[in-house]
Amino acid sequence: MIVMANEVKTKGVSLFDSLLEKAEEVIINVRGKNKFVVVDIERYKELRALELDRAYQDAMNDIKEGRYKVLTAKEHIEELMNELQNCSN
Repeated sequence: MIVMANEVKTKGVSLFDSLLEKAEEVIINVRGKNKFVVVDIERYKELRALELDRAYQDAMNDIKEGRYKVLTAKEHIEELMNELQNCSN
């Protein structure tokens, strides 16, 4: 379901209650472009859990394939500092 930003401005947040009863998500269109998605908190928690599960699986695959480093805390901080310096140059 798509709603225009102006409708959100005029009707306020209460608009989402009625729209989310009819659809799992509401897309907010701003100046002709879909810009935001509104979902209820339970759906958000489900999506977030899936995202975290995927990140965990990716990490386990990296470990299995040997794509990791073993560093001391000091070495890790030095590496991060070097990366920060390279980003600012």
